[in-house]
Amino acid sequence: MSEVLSQSEIDALLKALDSGEVDAQEIKEDSNERKVKKYDFRNPQKIAKEQLRTLEIIHENYSRLLQTFLSGYLRAPVKISVLTVDQYAYSEFSNSISNPAFLSIVKFKPLNGEIIVDMSPKTAFAAIDRLLGGDGENVDEIRTFTEIELTLLKRMMNKVLDLLKQAWENVIELNPILEKIETNSQFAQIISPTETVALVTMNISIGKIEGMINLCIPHLTIEPILNKLSTKFWFSNKNNDHDDENTKLLEKNIKNTLITMKAQLGSTKLTVREILDLEVGDVIKLNEKQGDEVKILVKSNPKFHGIPGVKNKKMSVKITRVVKDGEETDDQ
Repeated sequence: MSEVLSQSEIDALLKALDSGEVDAQEIKEDSNERKVKKYDFRNPQKIAKEQLRTLEIIHENYSRLLQTFLSGYLRAPVKISVLTVDQYAYSEFSNSISNPAFLSIVKFKPLNGEIIVDMSPKTAFAAIDRLLGGDGENVDEIRTFTEIELTLLKRMMNKVLDLLKQAWENVIELNPILEKIETNSQFAQIISPTETVALVTMNISIGKIEGMINLCIPHLTIEPILNKLSTKFWFSNKNNDHDDENTKLLEKNIKNTLITMKAQLGSTKLTVREILDLEVGDVIKLNEKQGDEVKILVKSNPKFHGIPGVKNKKMSVKITRVVKDGEETDDQ
């Protein structure tokens, strides 16, 4: 029986209850029975669906960053998309790796343990061909990598791993380090074959060449941050980071704003007649005495007090104190 009944099924059930064909007590007893759920001990489900969904969101963001970077780095049209995110036993992943392979063993600092980035050899050869000036299309022959080719790929992978920091920044501040590159899966046993891993599979096309990129992330490695792998936590952190960025940008713009600042050496009051009679050489007597503090105005508002003087043969004012909020000042 399906969990959601149609209206006709509900009407039929009510009719059967009224006629006595169905016993309500039996239905109640059936519903109280313990439900048995199948469990595969060879492939234990240690990562919740919501956590897998968060991993998918993280790596969808990573795929966009990677697509933009590789398009410029290889000078070729590159398309990358996330196909699946699921959990398996490590043996299932390692047994599916081709030979020769291109495996990057990465320390997932500050978390303990390592992850594996598996790029299909066909895609790796296409990238090498593009880096060496080719069109990246003549890669039908799959062979072992030369030392020069591995050096070029290692340089590219270091840049690719830097993008992981941005993709994971809403969950944890990562510092992934490329430990080594292996071309044989037998030398890439980072955990026990029975351990659970999260496997992120992405499709990549470089020009006309298509392949796969697999990120194998052991459960033991991300176990300390599993509670953070929820969509609610991820989006809340993303919004907080966005607010922090806006606040810092606003603060930076305010600090770089130019405003008028002037020191008022003194003041006095004159009649209009006295102002009209002023001539060159006249001396105006101010209310302030020699040695008194002067006001320093920001725009038209008193902000500081200071003492006038000379520094490097230029007139200057040394700030002595700040005008406190609510402090009474003389009329300007």
